[in-house]
Amino acid sequence: MVTRPIAAIDIGTNSVHLVVARPVDGGSPEVLTREKAPVRLGSGSTDMKTLDPDAVSRVVEALDRFRRIAESHDAEVVALATSAVREAEDRDGFLARARNEAGVSVGVISGVEEARLIHLGALGSVPAADRRHLVIDIGGGSTEVVVGEGTRPALARSMKLGHIRLTHRFFPDGHIEPGQVKACRRFVKSFTAPVAREVKEFGFELAIGCSGTIENLALMAAARAGTPARTVDNLVLTSDDLKALVDDIVGRPKPTDRADMPGLDAHRVDVIVAGSILLRQLCKALGIDELVVSAGALREGVVLDRMQQRQSSGDALHHLSDLRRASVLTTARRFEEKVDDAQHATDLALELFDETTALHTMGEFERDILEAAGLLHNVGLFVAHAAHHKHSYYLIRNSEHLAGFTENEIELIAQVARYHRKSNPKPKHEEFAALSDRDQHRVRTLGGMLRVAIALDRTHRRSIGRIAATHDDSTITISAVTEPEADVELELFTARERADLLALALERDVGFSVETRQGGANAHPSLGLSHD
Repeated sequence: MVTRPIAAIDIGTNSVHLVVARPVDGGSPEVLTREKAPVRLGSGSTDMKTLDPDAVSRVVEALDRFRRIAESHDAEVVALATSAVREAEDRDGFLARARNEAGVSVGVISGVEEARLIHLGALGSVPAADRRHLVIDIGGGSTEVVVGEGTRPALARSMKLGHIRLTHRFFPDGHIEPGQVKACRRFVKSFTAPVAREVKEFGFELAIGCSGTIENLALMAAARAGTPARTVDNLVLTSDDLKALVDDIVGRPKPTDRADMPGLDAHRVDVIVAGSILLRQLCKALGIDELVVSAGALREGVVLDRMQQRQSSGDALHHLSDLRRASVLTTARRFEEKVDDAQHATDLALELFDETTALHTMGEFERDILEAAGLLHNVGLFVAHAAHHKHSYYLIRNSEHLAGFTENEIELIAQVARYHRKSNPKPKHEEFAALSDRDQHRVRTLGGMLRVAIALDRTHRRSIGRIAATHDDSTITISAVTEPEADVELELFTARERADLLALALERDVGFSVETRQGGANAHPSLGLSHD
C-alpha cells in the first residue's frame, strides 16, 4: 500500500486550511500537522462575483507556506477551492497566481462535490455510517446539507447561504441595525424551505455539524454552561442551548460588545451573528434537537477520498475510480436507454487514446475525461434528437450526480461530449473560447477521438471489436479489427467523414484499414473478455 502522506488544502470563503495526514493500513489516517490562515476571500459585495485583491494575495501567501510544509513531509498536495472561487468571475487570475507564485494547482469543486467530501470527512470523526444521518456544514459562502446512509450520500445539497455572505447582506462589519435580525431570519427561512422538505422526506436518526461556525458555537455554548471543552469532536450542541446563545449574540449590536463572549474566536466577532442565525434557522426547519459536532470536514474528506482512490484497483481498461465511474454510469442511465452502445464506443475511443499516446502525450487525467465523456455523449437525446450534442453539454454541466470531479473536469467532460458530432470547436463558441489554450487542445483531441470511435460503431452491431493504430510523421493509420467476412463499409465511410477534428488536433492525416482476426469482434475487456 502507498503510504506517502497527503496534504489536503481547503480554500474556503473565510479561511484556508491545511491538514497533512499519513495513510495507515487498516485504520484512520495519522494527522501529522494542521495549519489555518484566515483570509476572507469573499468580496465585500453580496453577490460574491469578484475576489478581493488583498485577500487573493493572502491566499497565495498561505498556499506558498502550506506547499513548503507539505514538501517537508514529502506529501502529495491536493488543493480544492469552494464557494468564493467557484462563483468568482475573475477566478482564472487567482488560479494562475496560485499556480505561478505559490506552485499549487487548485481544483475548483462544485457544491455537490463539496457536500460529498464534507460528508466523508464528517464520518471520519463521528461514527454514524450504520445509521441514517444528516450532516450540516456552514461555510462563509455556502452551506452544505447531506443525508447519508453508509458512507455515500443519499441526498446532497449546496445552498448559497454562508456566514460571510449573510453578514455582507444584513450585518455590514458585524453591526446589527433594527429589523435586520428579523429580515435575516426571514431570508434564511425562505431559502432553506425546499431543502428542508427534501431532508424530511428522507428522515434521519442523527444530526452532525462541522466546520468553523458550528465548532465555535458549540464551544461557546459549552463555555456558557460552565463546562469549557478542550476539543469539539463529538461535542453535543442542543437546540435549547443554541437558542439561548443566539439570543445572547443578537442582543449585542456591535462587534466590540461580543469580544468578551467566552469561547468566541476573535476572527468571528463580526460574522458570528449571521452564522448563529443561520444554524438556528436550519435546526428549526429540520427539526434538530441536538447536533453532534465533527472535527472532520472537507479537508479530512479529501484525505480519505484520495486514500480510497489509491486503493482502487480498476481493470486494464478503465481507470476512473469506483465512485467517479459509478456516478457517470448513474447519470448516463438516467437519460440514456442504450448505455451499452455508448460503452462500446467509449472502449474504442480509449483504445485509440492508448494507441496514440506517443503523439498526444496525454495521461490518466485526460483518459478519465474521455471515458466519462464517451459514456455520457448521448444523454442529450433525452431532451431531443435535434442538436442533442448541445443538450448533452447542458445536462452534463448541470448534473448534480457527477461525484468525484472538479468543476474544470466537468466542463471538459461536457465539452468533449458536446463536440462528438456536428461542427468543430470554434472561437465563436463562448464556452470553448473561455477555456485555456491547454484545455482547448484537450477538447479538440479527445473530441476527435470520440468522433472516430462513435463512427466505427455506426450500425451499433459492434462489428469492429478492437482497434489498433500506427503513425509516421504525416499520417495516422487506424486499423479496425473485425471478424472474417464482417461488413464494416458503413463504419469506415463514416469514420473517414468524421476524422477531420482528430487530424487537426494531431496535425496528421488520418487513414483507415481493416484487420480480420478470429475473435476480433467483441473481444474487449469491458465486455467480459480480456486483451490478447
